[in-house]
Amino acid sequence: MATPPLEARHRPSGLNSQFNGGRLAFADYVARNRDMLSRVHAGAADLEKIIDGNAPFELKPPAGFPAGQQKPYRRGVLLTHGLTGSPYSMRYLAAFFQQNGFRVMVVLLPGHGTQPGDLLEATWQEWAKTVAYGAYKLAEEVDDVYLAGYSIGGALSVYQSLRDSRVRGLFLFSPAIRITPKAAWANLHKLYSWLMPSAKWIHIFPDRDIYKYESFTKNAAAQMHALSRKLSALLQQHQLNIPVFTVASEDDITVKTSAILEFISRARHPSSKLVLYTTEPEKFPPSILAGKVELVNSTVPAQKILSSAHPAIVIPPEDTHYGAAGEYSNCVHYYPGEMEKYEACLRHPEQDLQGEITEKNLKAGILRRLMYNPNFAALKVSMQRFIDNLP
Repeated sequence: MATPPLEARHRPSGLNSQFNGGRLAFADYVARNRDMLSRVHAGAADLEKIIDGNAPFELKPPAGFPAGQQKPYRRGVLLTHGLTGSPYSMRYLAAFFQQNGFRVMVVLLPGHGTQPGDLLEATWQEWAKTVAYGAYKLAEEVDDVYLAGYSIGGALSVYQSLRDSRVRGLFLFSPAIRITPKAAWANLHKLYSWLMPSAKWIHIFPDRDIYKYESFTKNAAAQMHALSRKLSALLQQHQLNIPVFTVASEDDITVKTSAILEFISRARHPSSKLVLYTTEPEKFPPSILAGKVELVNSTVPAQKILSSAHPAIVIPPEDTHYGAAGEYSNCVHYYPGEMEKYEACLRHPEQDLQGEITEKNLKAGILRRLMYNPNFAALKVSMQRFIDNLP
């Protein structure tokens, strides 16, 4: 099978491999990134839509919530998106926190939101600098700092919390506490990729999604693995005493759900909670993890949903891009080896099954990777209970 050709988007833009906030006020950091995005995406047909979805942003709580004791706001939350993704994926969580009286800030990780080639040069240390900056800016305005993150954003949130005593709690969504050990070898390409540039890539895909890269660099996998190793070492040395709300899917093929279960079992605060999506809730004993786990059946036959999936947790069904009637279909698991299935998946989404791209699910028929959470409304109820019990 021929490797798809590299294109201009597979090269670094030269504008987005390092943290670019410095000592800026958060509003100025947002403006700087919007300007950077406008330059990289100049000429795109949906330029404003692309900028709005990929740019960092901030929200202030509506009137009526109590102010902080010595700062403008009582609570604030910093949200961090996942690997290859963008702040677009955080917009519904951001709105939920805003409605619950939180000052909200959402960052853009270096290498993201522009073009896949920018992840050839980004490092996890630059991502961590971005989260540290956001936590610092949030702490200037709120009494109590909370961190929320999806996938690698969840891992970065845990990492920051272990180094920052101002953090009062965590909200983690499919957190990348641990990933496949194969990623440890991802940077071996540096020995020969100067001869063969495509060797720097795990996947070279069409990149149809304007809010998330489909193409995937080996460097990104290596950085994810390095962060997970660092995080595992820190978790062995430190106890996590703050309240933690976590959501995960048992069928997730991107992160190790067993590591998330181990993580939540060690969370010492009595309010800590895990919402676990599973196709077999009946197999878990009622006493699982001493009542810390809320089980949710992830199979929805009426919607042809076979299971939950890694990218689905934080998006509601009504989202116009990823939702039940959304404009984007995730079919890249068929590209380029099964082009007939790939094109059928794109053409007839209403006929397709949806779920995680497990071997079992792929055998069931044409499968779209599920990109939204049919239980998002119930998830907000669970989060609301958790918030109501915070100190």
